[in-house]
Parts: sequence; C-alpha cells; structure tokens
Amino acid sequence: VQLQACGGGLVQAGGSLRLSCAASGRTLSRYAMGWFRQAPGKEREFVAAIRWSGGSTYYADSVKGRFTISRDNAKNTVYLQMNSLTPEDTAVYYCAAQYSIATTGTRPYEYHYWGQGTQVTVSS
Repeated sequence: VQLQACGGGLVQAGGSLRLSCAASGRTLSRYAMGWFRQAPGKEREFVAAIRWSGGSTYYADSVKGRFTISRDNAKNTVYLQMNSLTPEDTAVYYCAAQYSIATTGTRPYEYHYWGQGTQVTVSS
C-alpha cells in the first residue's frame, strides 16, 4: 500500500485545514487508518484513527472536538478535518494504515504502512 498525504499548509490560529490521504496499490477497505503527527524535537503522537468500516473513530484528547477523521473506501481516501487550529497543532502529519478489521490502533507500531507526511504550520 502506498499512501500519499496532502492538504497541509500555513494557517492562522483559529483556522481550518483538511488533510487527505490517498492510497494506491491496494484497497483500504480492510485497513484501519490513522493520523499521527510529529513536531520538531518530539516523538510521533497519535491524532485520530478510524475503523476499517468507518463505524468507529478515536481521537487524542488534545484534538477531540476540533478534528474529525473520515474515510471514503470507494475513493480509497481518508480525511482529517482540522478546525480551531492552534500553534500547538504545528507538526508534520502522517497518515498510516493498519491491516486489521478487528482492532484500530492508536500507537505507531501498530501500523504497517505510512505516508510521507504533510507539514501543518499554525501561526499565532
């Protein structure tokens, strides 16, 4: 599975961005999908994840109520809508795929495939 993330950019605090992660090489329908982020000097951290069916979603406390993960299996694409952005959200955002219909991981080691990352910068 090849994952291509896009949609990052520079936005002012309070603004919104929508990240997309398109997959090729294999259908995502049997994969849980996640978004992670990594700020300079920090470890990669969980942001959001969605079950293979889209029936369940999971969020880090820091983004709950502001970010929404969704997927369109017909388009082989996962999205992350980010609202009310703050400078603390500045990071490189990565999408990842976990081959599982039983679990939805929240830790990086649970994921099998990773995209290249897209930079999100929030100015104050």
